Amino acid sequence: MATGRVLTAETKYRLLLQISQKISGTLDLDEILNHILDTVRAVLDYDAAGIFVLTREDPFSRFGHRQQVIAGMASRGFHERPPEDDEMLRLGKGIIGHVIATGQPVIAPDVGLNPHYIEGRRDTRAEIALPITLDGRVVGAVNLESDRKDAYGESDLEALRFFADAAGMSIEKAMLHRQLLEKRRIETQLQIAHDVQSRLLPASAPSVPGYDIAGLSIPTYDVGGDYFDYLPLPGDCLGLVVADVAGKGIPAALIMATFRTLLRLSARLEPEVSVAMRAVNRFLVESSSLPGFVTAVYGVLDPEHGRFHYANCGHNPPVIVRKDGRIEKLTCGGPFLGVFDAVTYESADTRLTPGDLLVLYTDGVVEAAPAGGDEFGVARLAAVAHEARTRPATDIIESVVLATRDFSGARTYDDDFTLLVVRRNAEA
Repeated sequence: MATGRVLTAETKYRLLLQISQKISGTLDLDEILNHILDTVRAVLDYDAAGIFVLTREDPFSRFGHRQQVIAGMASRGFHERPPEDDEMLRLGKGIIGHVIATGQPVIAPDVGLNPHYIEGRRDTRAEIALPITLDGRVVGAVNLESDRKDAYGESDLEALRFFADAAGMSIEKAMLHRQLLEKRRIETQLQIAHDVQSRLLPASAPSVPGYDIAGLSIPTYDVGGDYFDYLPLPGDCLGLVVADVAGKGIPAALIMATFRTLLRLSARLEPEVSVAMRAVNRFLVESSSLPGFVTAVYGVLDPEHGRFHYANCGHNPPVIVRKDGRIEKLTCGGPFLGVFDAVTYESADTRLTPGDLLVLYTDGVVEAAPAGGDEFGVARLAAVAHEARTRPATDIIESVVLATRDFSGARTYDDDFTLLVVRRNAEA
């Protein structure tokens, strides 16, 4: 028969003081959980016990997903086994899983008769479990197991509830502290990634007689998937590239870094842009672990003759804004990179005459828009560039930035913003 112990007010005060003294000096979640289990034993006997705390983001119903659902746990009397072999931890099963999923306590005088019971230890005959709640939401659960049938009753549940209530605030405090540390760790890693990626982009534009060149990339997050570059090539030629990796953040930045390496290698080995891009595509396809694809425009500028030889790989067509305001879109090429094997790319020539602008960009530029409104678009981009055509290339880029922000009514962009401008000087 269950022999529950009723906690008097004096006993509760003494236990609460004992818990407070034990955990007041720590914010370590696992240490707090172990202190609580040790204090429970002074009131309620058990042969095995466990206390589990969920991550703040995940309800128990997400067991089986890749995210870690159990943020911390402490146990007594169980044989240790890998989490992947534990159906409670992996799938949210068992009495503990039922308690967390429903938010309701369970008293099982005979675990063999409980439909939710899953054997955690061979000798268990009775179990009691109840959720740990805070502000009406379940943040964890505690359970006790006994080798005797009918070991726990309603009075034991009330005693255990006291410990669960006392633990709630301490657990929440430890979880908030852990999240703060994790946030700082991620921020540090993002800053490092941002610094590394910034060094992958050109620090300054090349000096090319007769031309004015400038580029700018503004990532939506600390790191992004846009890329632009200048590649010095034989014969005083200059390689120009603007690329956009599907996605945002660190995964996109990793693909961007890979693409940069492949392009620089291929451009040095192969002067024909279509062949170089075919090689880049093949290498990206073979790197099947990369979770995304790349759109890009790569071209070679022959400054002496104003010739721009390019291939467009599924990217937003660059535009040449002629001195008289006419627009020429550069569309020749093929599909995006990194998905289809054995793809061939076409290349084409165009020429910059004095006073012309070559504008390469990513979709973050032309897709800037107010909430529910039209996009900025290529026509507006060309119009802003043409109006500022007599000014330095850096000023032309600044004009586009101001125009897109005024148009969208926002200071930030929903997608990475990258722009590269080449102006052939009118006096050339």
